Amino acid sequence: MTIQTKSKQHLNYINGEWIASSTNEWIENTNPANTEEVVGYVPKSSKEDLGKAVASAKSAKKAWRKLSGDARGKYLHKAADILESRLDEIAESMTKEMGKTLPEAKGETARGVAILRYYAGEGLRKVGDVIPSTDSEALMFTTRVPLGVVGIITPWNFPVAIPIWKAAPALIYGNSIVLKPATETAVTCAKVFECFEEAGFPAGVVNMVAGPGSVIGQGLADHPDVNGITFTGSNAVGKQIGQAALARGAKYQLEMGGKNPVIVDSDADLDLAVDATISGAFRSTGQKCTATSRVIVLKDVYDQFKEKLISKTNEITVGDGLHDGIWMGPSVNEGQLNTVLSYIQKGREEGASLVLGGERLTAGEYEKGYFVQPTIFENVTSSMTIAQEEIFGPVITLIKVDTIEESLEIANDVEFGLSASIFTSNIKKMLTFIDDMDAGLVRINAESAGVELQAPFGGMKKSSSHSREQGQAAIEFFTSIKTVFVK
Repeated sequence: MTIQTKSKQHLNYINGEWIASSTNEWIENTNPANTEEVVGYVPKSSKEDLGKAVASAKSAKKAWRKLSGDARGKYLHKAADILESRLDEIAESMTKEMGKTLPEAKGETARGVAILRYYAGEGLRKVGDVIPSTDSEALMFTTRVPLGVVGIITPWNFPVAIPIWKAAPALIYGNSIVLKPATETAVTCAKVFECFEEAGFPAGVVNMVAGPGSVIGQGLADHPDVNGITFTGSNAVGKQIGQAALARGAKYQLEMGGKNPVIVDSDADLDLAVDATISGAFRSTGQKCTATSRVIVLKDVYDQFKEKLISKTNEITVGDGLHDGIWMGPSVNEGQLNTVLSYIQKGREEGASLVLGGERLTAGEYEKGYFVQPTIFENVTSSMTIAQEEIFGPVITLIKVDTIEESLEIANDVEFGLSASIFTSNIKKMLTFIDDMDAGLVRINAESAGVELQAPFGGMKKSSSHSREQGQAAIEFFTSIKTVFVK
């Protein structure tokens, strides 16, 4: 659509300037809790716009790389301070744009601040090792060098945290960046880039181009001057990105789906397990790659656990995330809502028993939004679609098992391996779970969702390309090792 008014338009950020797209076309972003409210308009950019951003990043990368790590860190520190000063505003934008409740949005924005400060400190940490040489008169050591221009492709479910946890390490290790945000949350991402602008990053070091994934995302993967691609999103798109990068020899990092299990043992603290299951499954409307999706419960405590789970889930308040007292917001858009509803229908058709929820909310305050009830199925087998495929919505499946060994078998019986948790007081079972669970993140007596920013994050099997994000592990992707021999 072409918009004549300049109200609420958000531009691309290229070479230190806010620039309109060459297409003069715009994408309208509306509030998923009230689709009559327009949050803003974001550019429907072209490959020409992307080319300008990549050229800008390429021209800036040498001077940025030549700065000391400490000097680069000062820019990140300043950006963190600015983001913190605008926390409430940016969190509100996030809630309006993708539906996450305001307390969750504030928590995510605060996490973005913490990530910037963490990586600012990376500028003064070691980047290599001295290695003994067989030549007694030589010095041999390793150092690390940046990739160059890094393309960043981010999803809509964490529009502050994920762009920052990719951009901050890329920048501190000496790369320039071109970021393509999800169009659904490009307004919020633009506000983050306003913080980068105010922090005074040199022109061309940070760039943002909004637009369709098929044009801008694929364009980043294909561009010969983009040296590395880091992507978070769906498996189908991630596969395309990885293949394009591989075809031209670029480095790539993919974080994709999850079908995350929680195991509830016979000796578990059931109240703790119920609270964690609800938080992991239904916060952010289940729109997390680490969200709890399958709940595998030992038969001895199954009925008791189910009763507590239903009782607590019934207490969840659904509505506009900006309103006080709301615990769960809407699906991000109509397409995602319809996907969730189609999986609920599939569960019914395949013989699972719907014990709670399962309907779209449309009356009264829900009339203009994409709201769905928190949903619980039981009598689910591991082969059912709702037990195998990522739903990305507030839907959980209950699976009753006889033994802990059976629970682990079912927990691993999916194509994904992102996160998993177990609730037990038995140390032997904890250790067996840690050993045998095929997931990149395993948590004991804690919900499946969530990882601390200083710890490596990533999945196994089809959940990732086997690299890790966050913490000091990020250096492995955003740099290459150079071995130096001095005679």
